Amino acid sequence: MEKGTEGRLREQKRMLWATAICFATGALAGTTVLWGAARPFSGDGSVIIPVALIAGLIAAGAFVVSTRIHRAGETAPMPRWQALVSDISTVAVTMALAAVTGVGVLLAGEVLATGLRGLELPAVGGGVFTGVASAFGGRLAFRAGIRLRTGDLAGLLFAFLVIGTLFAMITARDPAWWERSFSQLGIGAGGWAFNGTVVVAGVLIATCGSYLGRDLHRMLGDSALRGIAVVVLTWVGAGIALAAVGLLPIDRVPVPHAVAAFTALGLILAATVVTTALMGQLGMLRVLTIALVVLVVAAVVLTFGARLLSVAALEGVVVGLVLLWLSTLVQLLAILAPDASRPSARRSLLR
Repeated sequence: MEKGTEGRLREQKRMLWATAICFATGALAGTTVLWGAARPFSGDGSVIIPVALIAGLIAAGAFVVSTRIHRAGETAPMPRWQALVSDISTVAVTMALAAVTGVGVLLAGEVLATGLRGLELPAVGGGVFTGVASAFGGRLAFRAGIRLRTGDLAGLLFAFLVIGTLFAMITARDPAWWERSFSQLGIGAGGWAFNGTVVVAGVLIATCGSYLGRDLHRMLGDSALRGIAVVVLTWVGAGIALAAVGLLPIDRVPVPHAVAAFTALGLILAATVVTTALMGQLGMLRVLTIALVVLVVAAVVLTFGARLLSVAALEGVVVGLVLLWLSTLVQLLAILAPDASRPSARRSLLR
């Protein structure tokens, strides 16, 4: 990893080049795909969907290139199992960055469409718009490839949940969805926006778990591998359960959807507890975890016992509290966990 003023300036130069290349690639691809008659900015045949797809693919490519440039050979001294975990995490982050960029473009297009009614873009205009979207997404993705911290993933999770949920709200078929639950946003033809957001959020939570394990290993070493494995597997399980919520829409399979939702809630709470237990020396985190569990339990009682909260309100409370807890955790890890990679001395997790 390059350090010092000269290294940072070199990184900034590469980011500028990456931004320019992403813009040029996006503009060329957008112009090619949209070639022909002018297309509307919104509605049937809108330019937004191809723009979002191209920008997402370019963001994924920028992250892959940046990772190869800045972190090549990072896994070489690691045992096979540790390198495999690292590689799987990188693939998951690549997919998530593509999804965040694509959904971000869709949301921006939906918002802009309200003030640009009737606008039609020729191929070159659509190409320039694609280039701008690709430059933004590609720059952020390239930066993530330089130095990806657990805090960056937590921030990406927060941003994606906000962007995806807002887009789902704007395009919701049922304007009264909030009277029941967020899952109502996943019903109907436009339900893909919310369902897709939940699936990618699940992938991000599972990946956050992997990076939490990385930071905990850097702090605690091989002696804590068993506890770290429990932490990682619990977070991965929570991510899989959350992804299942999006893959099992409530209007098609209500019972499996409900099972997946409550499983995700339980595993997320369990993940906060086992993570805190492994970092037991931090009194601040213990207090925050106890407060989180108590408040979530109280919200559940108020929702299903006293009927004072809607399910949508319960979901909002839980997500907000968990994100607050996670942001505190990653800030603590940023202080306590070393930046340097720590290859394990164990050739196998079974020994």
